[in-house]
Amino acid sequence: MASHGLTDRIAIVGMGCTPFRDHWDKSADDLLVDAVTECFASVPAITRDDVDAYWVGTQGSGMSGMTLSKPLHLRDKPVTRVENFCATGSESFRNACFAVASGAYDVVMATGVEKLKDSPYSGLTASWPPSDGTEVDWTAPGAFSLLAPAYAARYGVDEEQLREVLTHIAAKNHANGVRNERAQYRKAVAPEAITGAPKIAGMLGVMDCSGVSDGAAAALIVRAEDAHKYTDRPVFLKGMAFVSGSGDGLGNEGYDFTTFPEVVSAAEQAYAQAGVTAPREQIAVAEVHDCFTPTELVLMEDLGFSERGEGWRDVLDGVFDLDGDVPVNTDGGLKSFGHPVGATGLRMLFECWQQVRGEAGERQVPDPKLALAQNLGGQPGSCVAFVAIVGTEAA
Repeated sequence: MASHGLTDRIAIVGMGCTPFRDHWDKSADDLLVDAVTECFASVPAITRDDVDAYWVGTQGSGMSGMTLSKPLHLRDKPVTRVENFCATGSESFRNACFAVASGAYDVVMATGVEKLKDSPYSGLTASWPPSDGTEVDWTAPGAFSLLAPAYAARYGVDEEQLREVLTHIAAKNHANGVRNERAQYRKAVAPEAITGAPKIAGMLGVMDCSGVSDGAAAALIVRAEDAHKYTDRPVFLKGMAFVSGSGDGLGNEGYDFTTFPEVVSAAEQAYAQAGVTAPREQIAVAEVHDCFTPTELVLMEDLGFSERGEGWRDVLDGVFDLDGDVPVNTDGGLKSFGHPVGATGLRMLFECWQQVRGEAGERQVPDPKLALAQNLGGQPGSCVAFVAIVGTEAA
């Protein structure tokens, strides 16, 4: 299988990201305008008319490319609307990158938006098509709650220890969110408040679950060789992979809810492209899809930051804290931001972009050379997965 990638062929020269929160006074149009306006402000050399093509990712806040072209008053520009579960923002970015790499366009913009607070839904808002009857009808918390007991059983972690691990993950991400003015939740949360929160599913309490929010984000993308025409601090794409699962995990006796195979495969491909052979040593900062606290725990092992069965110890040892070996979710993650589906993937890249450019303020990681963004959608055993690695230096 070939996955040649776009290593050092693509550069991000500008980005914008709205605050993620209850935007009762703003529409999806308003949020897109805000994110795009900030994105252009970050690179004054590029105007709206200089962009050859646009992408917009949204799961349920718009149909067709007119989701973007109407609020931006775009004329004679191709605008493509994409959706790929909770990895929709990443899909917008991925498609925009390939469009530039193909030579079809010189300058493109990837955007993502979601307005969830105006709807009765907290996550994926689509109506599901008829299936063959093998799909499991359960909630997202119900599905992801199975990760915790499965992990505990496989690796011999007792429930009290595992509760401490999940609490540490939630507290860490909320502490990081305190340092981020764009986060929805900006208060540190005491461990006892996390542990004692009302239960939602299995071991998962309210504080183990990401919130509901509205938001938008945008990125300007050019060929790497053109990057310095627009900025003196471009961010280069070092590796990028996307894997769409076959959906057979729940019917496979070999699947045990302690891994996301799609994430493992996407990470392997992205690492190979970027020349990463020791993720824990080479990746300086990572943004991961912490939709629920056990998700982040499992991802630490799937991404190679921890050995199998050792992730829980590394969490408790502070390896993934802001001052740890591999700071994870330095911006607060989904835990502090919530999860406006179409925007989350680009929000992750926005934090990576700020970190490698040294613009993350109080949460800045010292001298980061490589940053990783990992975004997934679906459920354990049946998901899609995206991994991207970015850095400030091109080969």
